[in-house]
Amino acid sequence: MSKFILEVCVDSVESAVAAARGGADRLELCANLIIGGTSPSPYLFQEIRKHTDIPIHVLLRPRFGDFCYTDAEFSILKEEVSHFRNMGAEGAVIGILTPDGSLDTKRLGELAKLGEGMSLTLHRAFDVCRDPFAAMEQAMELGFSTILTSGQKNSALEGAELIKELEEKSQGRILIQAGSGVNAQVIQKLYPITKARAYHMSGKVTLDSNMRYRKAGVSMGIGSVSEYEIWRTDEEAVRKAREVLEGL
Repeated sequence: MSKFILEVCVDSVESAVAAARGGADRLELCANLIIGGTSPSPYLFQEIRKHTDIPIHVLLRPRFGDFCYTDAEFSILKEEVSHFRNMGAEGAVIGILTPDGSLDTKRLGELAKLGEGMSLTLHRAFDVCRDPFAAMEQAMELGFSTILTSGQKNSALEGAELIKELEEKSQGRILIQAGSGVNAQVIQKLYPITKARAYHMSGKVTLDSNMRYRKAGVSMGIGSVSEYEIWRTDEEAVRKAREVLEGL
């Protein structure tokens, strides 16, 4: 078994299958990767289970934007943790902040209890928290097994120094997983600096829609993004990342 973990974030069945074939150890399943990911449909989870038995960690995020949630949004999160646990998801990827930028340990503690038996990952809410080292210690106290982080920068390569510090200060008590902008080439640069043992990537490739008729000037949401582009995980990109990890 590899000493490294390669996680691939996916939001479709096709991407999940490609990630598994490319050598991913596990999936982070979400919806709407284009906006950083939101909670996926349970039916997407079910469909992926028909095609692969790779472990699935489900990202639970009720909406786009910050991580300071209303009572209604927190209620949704609690239901989602329970539901995906009952469906057999191996992990939950969660994060909540207070208005002052600290981890909301009370609410996260409630989610951790609901997700008992699941592997818990603190997602990139960590990257916009006030004190990453305090948050890391709190995450461990709450029972989290992994922190997904770009080192509080836009990409893991930019945040390499903080990832290194987190890896050193954690002393193996929690898995520090480098994510954002990660691919085979980035892993080759990151590992000598950070010594991180876990990596998170999308392996994204942009495909052209099968639509022949295309209505010009109509946008369904983000005007800067074409409605006729489809994001998918590239099996070969995942395979190259796996090969790099196996060679370290």
